[in-house]
Amino acid sequence: MGVGQMIAEETRPDGAMDLQQRIEKFTRRFSEDSRKDRKREPAGKKPSPLEEEYWRDIRELFTRDVTGRGLRQFIEREPRDAWKYFTREIDYGSLKGLPWHDRYPRAGWRVFVTMAHRLSPPRRILFTVAVPVLLVAWVVYLLRALGTTFANHWSLQWPPWVLVSATLLFALLVLELRDKLALKGDLEIARQIQFGLLPFEPYRNGTISIHSAMRPANTVGGDYFDVVTLPEGRVAVVMGDVAGKGMPAALLMALLQGSLRTLISAGLRGSELITKLNLHLHANIPSNRLITLFYSEVDPSSGAITYVNAGHNPPCVVRHDGTLETLPATGTVLGVVEAPAYTAGSIELAAGDRLFLYTDGLTEAFDSRDDQYGEVRLQAFLGANRDQPPRELLDSLNADVLAFCGSNLPHDDMTSMLVERTA
Repeated sequence: MGVGQMIAEETRPDGAMDLQQRIEKFTRRFSEDSRKDRKREPAGKKPSPLEEEYWRDIRELFTRDVTGRGLRQFIEREPRDAWKYFTREIDYGSLKGLPWHDRYPRAGWRVFVTMAHRLSPPRRILFTVAVPVLLVAWVVYLLRALGTTFANHWSLQWPPWVLVSATLLFALLVLELRDKLALKGDLEIARQIQFGLLPFEPYRNGTISIHSAMRPANTVGGDYFDVVTLPEGRVAVVMGDVAGKGMPAALLMALLQGSLRTLISAGLRGSELITKLNLHLHANIPSNRLITLFYSEVDPSSGAITYVNAGHNPPCVVRHDGTLETLPATGTVLGVVEAPAYTAGSIELAAGDRLFLYTDGLTEAFDSRDDQYGEVRLQAFLGANRDQPPRELLDSLNADVLAFCGSNLPHDDMTSMLVERTA
């Protein structure tokens, strides 16, 4: 099954309900088992089928989808990502000249304040009480472990302090987890809606076939691709990338798609279409956002393609003889300048030629040494695998990028499209 098909399968309504159905089934079985007023089973008696199924579900609950690779990624990646998230706005440069006994307490205080700012006022109070209590408890414990006279005169013992702090932090965890689960439910619905807007199914028209794949960095993403049948018999093939990721980027992606399709329906084409689209986006998206876009119109009968590249990654034309061309930008990104100039380019696909479109999530994926996958490695992969069927090529490319990254999974959406002209 291809990447696009797998994502589409995961986002179906019945797939989204699978977890809830399993929880309800488990709860119902537990309730039925609890209501049975059975006598204690004799020692050594074989468990009933209901008990076996119950404990099998318990085992599955804590082992389902757990892999050694997943645990390694959790240990290596998630603490680092969490630290970067909470400290991304802290200026450590101002602390470099301070002695260590002053630098580290100041850095810790800044991290504490930054985390507190991200909580609601009541939870902020809970956090502010729990963390100092835990810190003092550990100081007391360490002093007692070292056998200091000062610590032995403390009237409060270490375990009660830890119990109070742990209880407060657990309460805070439960509250934050409730919010996260509620938000995740909304994001799953948004994911279903977003993927319902994108054409994951293979498209065929005459000698032209189009395949696509997408791997969002988060539940929803800011990458956009589309295939629009034009009234004059041609096909519009589009790929865009909204700066950023997550829900803000997904909302702008929906705005981009709606605006583009509306302008296409109004009869606009080519550079005129992109000029009008840019004017609309410039007036309606935040000033700190931008969008890259590659818009092309394909003639299925002749293989002729006219395109406008608004600051997007240069697509690759892989010829049937193995030569490779790129299609550089013909204008600036969308939404930044009110009235830039956009020009159109043109190419022609012969039988066996392919046009590969992608977003920077592929080329800007980093490994553990902070090396990029890069355009050179991408082009080499396309050339070496030009004879692979389209679906297999896209899937193997995603697998190659993930293998390159190792435990350092990509932090941006990875989207690709392959337009092929057959004989």
